[in-house]
Amino acid sequence: MALLIFLALIAVVALYLISIYNNLVTLKHGVARAWSNIDVLMKQRHDELPKLVETCKQYMQFEAETLERVMQARAQVANARETRNIAALGTAETALRAGLGQLFATVEAYPELSANEHFRHLMARITELEDSIADRRETYNDAVNLNNVRIEQFPDVIIARSLNFGEARPLHFKDAEKRDVDFKQLFKSDASNAAQ
Repeated sequence: MALLIFLALIAVVALYLISIYNNLVTLKHGVARAWSNIDVLMKQRHDELPKLVETCKQYMQFEAETLERVMQARAQVANARETRNIAALGTAETALRAGLGQLFATVEAYPELSANEHFRHLMARITELEDSIADRRETYNDAVNLNNVRIEQFPDVIIARSLNFGEARPLHFKDAEKRDVDFKQLFKSDASNAAQ
């Protein structure tokens, strides 16, 4: 009888440890899935930006610097995304958003470009992707938080440390990087630059 109770206790403990392990694996894959969702959207935006820049080049002969900034920021985002450098990604995303804001503000000086259906479609598509990336970023940070809390809780921490379940890095941005692009200010700076 004592042997049966002992075996039952071992079975219960084993099932509990297996449950903890399976939950940790689920959380780890949740973080990976959330990152993949961001990654897919960034790849789509990465593919759309050259089309937008090429369309703009047809009309904006004198705005090469603005277009170049957008393409440099695009390359920085791609590099940070491919290396999964979360800190560099925040900086690169900020530069890209600022460059796109400057580009969209500059477009107002080119009515033919503003009226171009292809340009409007690309602009809407990129804006849609930006919104989706922001939504996915929130989902990713939630998954990271769940993972990080769980691997620090007792008794999960014992299994997490012994089986090398690591902490995931959330996407943190400085307050200046989280603010929306101030389009009114961009128009003012463009108007003052044109007046000079």
